[in-house]
Parts: sequence; C-alpha cells; structure tokens
Amino acid sequence: MLVQEFLERSAERLPDKTAIVAAGERLTFAQIDAEANRMAGALKKLGVQYGDRVAVFMDNGWEVVVSIFGILKADAVFLVVNPTTKPQKLSFILNNCRATALVTQANKLKNALPAVESVPSIEAIVVRGEARGVDLETIDSGKNIVSWENALEGMGEERPERKGIDIDLASLIYTSGSTGNPKGVMMTHQNMVAASTSITTYLENREDDIILNVLPLSFDYGLYQVIMAAQFGGTVVLEKSFLYPYAVIKLLKEEKATGLPIVPTISAILLQMKELKNENFDQLRYITNTAAALPVKHIIGLKELFPTATIYSMYGLTECKRVSYLPPEELDRRPTSVGKGMPNEQVYLVDDEGVQITEPGVIGELVVRGANVMKGYWENPEETEKVLKPGP
Repeated sequence: MLVQEFLERSAERLPDKTAIVAAGERLTFAQIDAEANRMAGALKKLGVQYGDRVAVFMDNGWEVVVSIFGILKADAVFLVVNPTTKPQKLSFILNNCRATALVTQANKLKNALPAVESVPSIEAIVVRGEARGVDLETIDSGKNIVSWENALEGMGEERPERKGIDIDLASLIYTSGSTGNPKGVMMTHQNMVAASTSITTYLENREDDIILNVLPLSFDYGLYQVIMAAQFGGTVVLEKSFLYPYAVIKLLKEEKATGLPIVPTISAILLQMKELKNENFDQLRYITNTAAALPVKHIIGLKELFPTATIYSMYGLTECKRVSYLPPEELDRRPTSVGKGMPNEQVYLVDDEGVQITEPGVIGELVVRGANVMKGYWENPEETEKVLKPGP
C-alpha cells in the first residue's frame, strides 16, 4: 500500500466527511483528494518526475495536506520544512536532497527566495496567497514562479496514473541538526504505512475521532496526525502552533476534539491555566505525549484537568517514528516508563558486544526492529552504517 491510498480510500468511503479544519475552513475527504489530484497534475506539468524531491515550506494549513498528498500522487517524495527555518539552513536542506520544486506561501518568500538562489536543482516554486509588497510577476530569481491558483488551473480532479511501489521513498524528514548539519531520514511508503498502522492500533482510533493538532507538520509527531487520520477516516483540526493557548482550548471545546497530541512544554502551559479546572472536557478521549517524558506532576495534573482522557506516554525518534508506548493501565504503577514496543515491532537491549540483555535493571543500547525503521539517511552512508545494523 502507498501512503496516498489512505486518503483515496477514505475519500471513497467517506467523501462528505470533514477531513481537515484549518483557519475557519472545513474540507471533506473528497475535496482534499480532488485538490491533491490537481496538485499532482500541476507538479508534473512543472517538470516534477518520478522520485523527485519536492519541499513544502508553509504554516500548518489544509494547503500543506493537499501538497503532501499531491506530491505523493505525482510519484515524488515530499519533505515538510519548518516554516521558521532561516535561509541558510533551508538552502542546505534543499541542496542536500536536490529538490526540484518548492511549495510555499507569499509571506514565506522573504526566507525562501534567498535560500533558493543557491539551489540549482529547484526549477519551480508554487506560491500560495498574497503578501504586502510581493508581486510574483516582478520577481527575478531565474526560477519558474507560479501562483497556487495558476498552477492548479485547468488540472483535472481524476487520480493520476501511478508508477510507485511501497518500497519507494515517500518522505524525507530532516533532523534538527543539533549535532551538525541536518540529516534527511528516508521513509518509504512501507515505513510510513507500518508506523501509522501500529500507532492507530494501540490508540484504538476510529472514524469519529477528531484530533486537535498544534504541532508543526515538519515534526513527524505532527505529520503523522494527518497521515493516521487519513487512514482511519478521522478529522484533524490544524492550528499553526500553541502560541495562543486560550484560543486552542476554545477550539478544543468548539470542535469537540477527542484526541490531543502534546509535548511536555504544552502540558506545562496547560497546568498553569488554573481556570481550566472549571471547564468540562468530557469529549476528550485520549492525550498522547512524546519528544520527552512527562514529569509525574504533569501526569497527575493532566488526569485532574481531563478526567475522561486516557493518557499515552510514548517514546520515539524520527528514524523509527515511534518506538514504544506505555499501556495506559500501567501509568499509575510506573509513570516514568515509556512502556513497550508498539505492535508489529521488536524492541530490546544489547550490551557492548551486541548480545541481547535479558536481566532486569541492566543498562544497554536500545535496538528497534520493524517495518517502521527508516531506510537510512539520505546520501549519508557513513551515518547510516552507524545506526542500521544487520538483524536476526
């Protein structure tokens, strides 16, 4: 199965169901699928070919979702770059993967244009929206710059012919680069389908789930909220960030969200909002946490604020998407644990000699084995060799 088939199957099964809510707009699965088909046609017309890398440099919004699935439908590889990325880092990422096209917003051109000046592989730039002082017709960049509307104009809504198979790359997810230059984590369709299937299995997701996502789609934790919802036919409410907590809480109640993915910095802010103790969030079915472990006091506080919500403490890394989760019934007994390997995955410790550790309380190196494990780092065999080892 290919990742875009999640969307296509939901569009066939639930065409009129709301798929994405963003900035006051509501789009159904059928609408997202049709727009993604048009985007695929536009990208192909602009020269994007099988296996090409196409970058998305935008704030959270339905346009990012359409771009992701449109890129996949064009048999290309998508990468979502954090919209706050500075020109130098953006240029490095685009050059590193030799991106052939960039989808962005008019208000992001101040960073995007300086970045692409030194990226010879970029041939086309698709620009959504308007910004003060920006006139696409007067920009002299040597690139084919076209508005979103003009790019998609005349493109059919029928699904394009498919060439890809599940071992093809679907996405590059770049690491933060905290220990050097960012590395492109290569995720195949098979990797992403496996990860999404495992996570939705233990979260017991269902069609009536409504996920409120404030995490950037450049972050795999945020990205997979969209991928997973497309798989099980749920709704994602997209916010740009958690910058305005009260607005997010208002949205949580208005949209009757059943799922809330967070990180510890978000839980810390929520627990400081004392007035929330008087609110009712009975519709919230689950809360997930990753990126860093939840402090015990956060767990206690969240259970008081959201008594109907099941809390999933999880551990993951970009290279595997998700590694483990703590079964919720174990949370009170072992609140500092991140649990066990997720479904369809093996997780164990080895010693310095590579021998599996079976004794409790012994420190070792964590080994993750499963279809969710990345293909490797993009054109970086040395770093790949350090982390990917032959398995049993």
